[in-house]
Amino acid sequence: MKRLTGIFILAFLGLNCFAQFTDYVNPFIGTTNFGTTNPGAIVPRGMVSLTPFNVSGSDINTYDKDARWWSTPYSWDNSYLTGFSHVNLSGVGCPDLGVIILMPTTGDVKADHKEYGSIMKNQVSIPGYYTTDLEKYGVKAELSSTKRTGISRYTFPKGKSNILLNLGLGLSNESGAKVRIVNNQEIEGSRMTGSFCYNDGSERPVFFVARFSKKAEELGVWKKMPEMKAESAWSDTDGQIKYYKNFTQEMYGDEIGAYFTFDTQENEQILVEVGVSYVSIANARMNLDAESNDFDFEKTKLQASKEWNDVLGRVKVEGGTKDQKTIFYTALYHTQIHPNIINDVNGQYPAMESFEIRETENCDRYTVFSLWDTYRNFHPLMALLYPQEQLDMVRSMVDMYKESGWLPKWELNSKETHVMEGDPAIPTIVDSYLRGLTDFDVETAYEAMYKSATTEGKNNKLRPDIDHYLAEGYVPLKEEFDNSVSHALEYYIADWNLAQFAKALGKKDDYKKFLGQSLRYKEYFDEEYKMIRPKLENGKFLKNFNPRQGENFEPSPGFHEGTAWQYTFCVPHDVKGLTKLMGGKHNFVNKLQSVFDDELFDMANEPDIHYPYLFNYFKGEEWRAQKEVRNLIDTYYKNAPDGIPGNDDCGTLSAWVIYSMMGIYPVCPGDTDYAITAPVFDKITIELDPEFHKGKSFQIISNHKNSDGKYISKMLRNGKEHKSYFINHQDISKGGTLEFFFNN
Repeated sequence: MKRLTGIFILAFLGLNCFAQFTDYVNPFIGTTNFGTTNPGAIVPRGMVSLTPFNVSGSDINTYDKDARWWSTPYSWDNSYLTGFSHVNLSGVGCPDLGVIILMPTTGDVKADHKEYGSIMKNQVSIPGYYTTDLEKYGVKAELSSTKRTGISRYTFPKGKSNILLNLGLGLSNESGAKVRIVNNQEIEGSRMTGSFCYNDGSERPVFFVARFSKKAEELGVWKKMPEMKAESAWSDTDGQIKYYKNFTQEMYGDEIGAYFTFDTQENEQILVEVGVSYVSIANARMNLDAESNDFDFEKTKLQASKEWNDVLGRVKVEGGTKDQKTIFYTALYHTQIHPNIINDVNGQYPAMESFEIRETENCDRYTVFSLWDTYRNFHPLMALLYPQEQLDMVRSMVDMYKESGWLPKWELNSKETHVMEGDPAIPTIVDSYLRGLTDFDVETAYEAMYKSATTEGKNNKLRPDIDHYLAEGYVPLKEEFDNSVSHALEYYIADWNLAQFAKALGKKDDYKKFLGQSLRYKEYFDEEYKMIRPKLENGKFLKNFNPRQGENFEPSPGFHEGTAWQYTFCVPHDVKGLTKLMGGKHNFVNKLQSVFDDELFDMANEPDIHYPYLFNYFKGEEWRAQKEVRNLIDTYYKNAPDGIPGNDDCGTLSAWVIYSMMGIYPVCPGDTDYAITAPVFDKITIELDPEFHKGKSFQIISNHKNSDGKYISKMLRNGKEHKSYFINHQDISKGGTLEFFFNN
């Protein structure tokens, strides 16, 4: 079954109207407009994602000849393909991975991707499957995957056909690699990755083993010059690239690769299975042996589709348009990509900040924690819909502390990248604990949080500017663009969460201490502008203050990727206190409304994505939240490649639209109340996990029978009137219904 969506084709497996939730997933959403998602084949939480790589080449449609400038392996706007990469990131703002690249070609072997690349046509993507035609070669490429392996199927024309393995190309700064041809059907090696956002010290190898379904008639390796002495005679020299035929020893280098050549009949299919590991080549082979379907592509594809349907089926929506369903389920799909597992089938994984190999038992070890983004809504959503996954993520973070001495901030493949602001592991873990996910090493978690919140000096890796914060209650602006206010606002939210954690654990003195720290955001409040304003070390406010500076990624004193308008209301833990500073309800509401009316809101900027829900804190103003939320959904989210308003940030913008379309939102992590707004769909059924929730399901019902109105007039909770525009997580976990009625 196929359908046409916009300018691209999606294939659907469903045999009836709701048997397949994958029918409503469009993996091309977010593949342009800086969304940085990709349409590759992946299973939920997979280590491997087999993805078209098209951000480096020489075609007229190409972007930059150096792919390392790009934070995504794929962009919908480019048609020039240079291969299919096996380990990739989705929805991130900096480059890394995009390596272990296979490319089918015909004719003479060419190792330069600017020469061997091809225009791709007829792209189709559904969860767990991707296909495209390579115009230059008349080759059809199909991709699927398991958690730790990728499988490619290439349909070749008659003649000389090749499969190239390029270990020089990728998004990673680090390009060192090694390769060894095991025999004429197997190859093994590794590729360095790291330097996310161009930070040093994050390097780590990824290992692989690749197997071919057919024996190669000819094989070899290549290496880009400078000059080297071959250990066996090369078969050819092409510019700066030397080719080594039947080379069976290990080849090392920055720009190396291998080729397998076959004599194919018309429409002959050759398959490649690739196992991956971050531990060793032996483990990559073990993963491949454990998860391979012996080159049965259709079985792997069907297996991936079933996994996706099981996961997406946790929420069933009814009503709404086909596009609205597609936006919703694609967003849910995107939240199941990162964090992803890093442990092999035997439980082994690389320890945090070292090359020690450890082993996890009875749970998965996760990686790719973009916590500055995801703590706000993604992790609360996982606690509601996928609590076992979220619990394992919390366990992973606590174990990272045990292994490295610090909780993660922006962790990638067991390395800390030190990207973005604050101390975001604290609200992530505390929020999960308060939502009932308590089966982890709680005391060690508290120890880790206390350490980062109190350790003075530059030895504090999470809060390097903590001294002035502890002494005076704020982080001063010392350099023109040092993000000082952004740092401090995140510390306040983290300390408020730590206070709630201390309270829950009976640590009364700590509760008072950290609660007091969390309320010192008031140091930044300027009475002249009635806004948060950068402050200098001498206690005076920054002169020549422009609240709008920082728009369109312009540098802004004190603020990271935003303006004072996009940070002033970023005090979700003390809305009451901020309201008082602004002069009361009327002033607060009017100032907040001006953010939307004057186009000061940034849907792609995490510090302000909770803004529309703040209207719910004021009786009689809740309609504003309903109006602004629906307007943001309709304006910024589309069933199209540019259908995410910006960088998805590992599922954060997707989590926002999932919550918003369901009609609930977690305004402040650590506060388990959800703000309520008007749902998009007629009926939403959340399947609750009996291991973590008391109820079987929770239903959100919109009753439009007697009204076409857009604003809520009445709500019923399990048949009884619900007057509050908030509902607690525990009430949802008990199951039941929340029914909406709308005004005429």
